[in-house]
This record gives sequence, C-alpha cells and structure tokens, in this order.
Amino acid sequence: MTTVIHLKEIKALLEHTDVVTTMKEGFIQYSDGNTVVPPVGELLFEDPKGDAHIKYGYIKNEAYYVIKIASGFYDNARLGIPSSQGLMLLFDQKTGVPKAVLLDEGYLTDIRTAAAGALAAKYFAQKEIKAIGIVGTGIQAKLQLQYLQKHTPCTTVWVWGRSKEKAAKFANELGADFDVHIADSTTELAKHCNLIVTTTPSEQALLKASDIQKGTHITAVGSDTEHKQELESELLKKADIVISDSIPQSKSRGEIYRATKDGEITADNIVELGTAIQDKKLQRTNDDQITIVDLTGVAVQDIMITEAVYTAYLKK
Repeated sequence: MTTVIHLKEIKALLEHTDVVTTMKEGFIQYSDGNTVVPPVGELLFEDPKGDAHIKYGYIKNEAYYVIKIASGFYDNARLGIPSSQGLMLLFDQKTGVPKAVLLDEGYLTDIRTAAAGALAAKYFAQKEIKAIGIVGTGIQAKLQLQYLQKHTPCTTVWVWGRSKEKAAKFANELGADFDVHIADSTTELAKHCNLIVTTTPSEQALLKASDIQKGTHITAVGSDTEHKQELESELLKKADIVISDSIPQSKSRGEIYRATKDGEITADNIVELGTAIQDKKLQRTNDDQITIVDLTGVAVQDIMITEAVYTAYLKK
C-alpha cells in the first residue's frame, strides 16, 4: 500500500532532521558521479505568470527513486495561497512499486533550497558576517535567513524588495530576533552586507558588479530558468570563485548560463558544489575574495530530503 504523508506530518518529521547535512551528502554523491539525474522537465506559463519543474532521479544502489513536481505561480498571493506548490513521489528502486506520496505543497522544495543556501554560506562566506543582505521578500527570503542562523549566525539584516510595503511586512514578521533595515536599492544593500542572498524570479539583473565589495559572498537562488537573472553577468567575471550546484544544469539555466552566454565567463571558471565542499583548496582562502554560488536546484536535493522524511516516518 502506498503511504500518503501530508504537510503537517512532514513538518513534524523535519523537526528532527539535519537538512543541511542531508544536502551536503546529496551534493557530494552528485558530484562524485553516484547519481542518475536526467535533465529538468519544465513548463512555463504566461497567464498567469508561473513555472512548473519536474525533477527526478536516484542515487545508485540506494532503496528508492524520486520524482518531484514543484511549481511557482507568482500571482497566487492575490488568491491568498502560497506561490509554491507541489508534491514528491517515492518509489522502490528495485521494483518500481510506489512507496509514498508526500503532499508537501512545495514546502520540501523551499526547505531544501534554504538548506543548500546555508551550506553554501558555511563553505564560502567569511567567518565574520557584519550583515546579511536579502534580495526579495517572499517565503524563500525568510527561510534563507532562518537557515543561515544555523551555521552563519548574524542578526543584522538588510532587505530589498520591489514593494516597500512587502519589505516592511517582511521586517515585521521577523520580529525582535533581527535588526532589520529596509534598503532603498540593491546598491545600498550591497554597501552594508558581506553576505547576500538573492531570492527573486527577476528576469533583469538586480545586483551590479560595481555594487559588490571585496570579501562578499553571494548565494543566488532565484534564477532557475533560462530567462531569469538576478546577477549582472559582469559580476560573475569579477568574482574570484564561482560555484554551480550542477555544471550540466548551468549550461541551460541560472546565473552561470547567462554570464557564459554573455561571454563574461567560460566553463573553465566553474567548480561544482559537491566537489568544492570536499576540497579546501577550492573554497575561500582569504577575506578579500568575492564568491558566488549559483543554486538552480538539483534533483538529488529532492531525493535526499524525500528519503529522509520517509525514513523518519517509518521509524515513527
């Protein structure tokens, strides 16, 4: 019988799961060639604006394979529902028997993305963070900030959003735990922060090369299609270290894709995340380096977090 696990129970099971470590293990397996991850399936919508991604794959010699369907419809707020939606399907790798349906409503995609952001900062940001800059005001913006506290704690925050009202609401929701400043521009935000996370579906660059100070680390999570872009291509050229979560995916989507297409960088400039976190020589070596991690989202993240939830469910 196929198990159906609903969102409320998924959240309870995740409370006892170290998702950042789970993501680390997944990225290592991926970069070491121990996974089968086909190209992303993708549906793009114009009216209303949105996209749906189908990501799937398996880790060799493990028990399961996973298919994930996740969408982002950016007008959903007007309807009073989250922009992120979706579910995870888990199958027996030896027989193909469906073992579980995780009705996570896009929650696991949000969590694994935030955990990957925390992992990126752990290995590539400076040890001393003077302020965190968050570009965007949605659920991923909030989760990125919260997950950063696990390994790169800093409560001074600068936030920029296209809407001042949404930025103010974001600041209010964070409460007294953070000292939040609302930036008038991304230039102002970059001036104050040495760790920046971009979380928007923008199709025009929001951060310019001239904005970024020495020593800044940037994690870019919003650009997961060929049309989206949050970082000026010249900024990737300026960076000392550029990391991709998936080199194959960076050939068709994300900041690296755009910068390569614009002729600012080449494939020789790129290192894959799972490789870099295993080799200190590929990580930050001084506080003047500018580092960028481009997270387009890889199926191995969905595999790892789905298996972790299901394993916790069986133990319970």
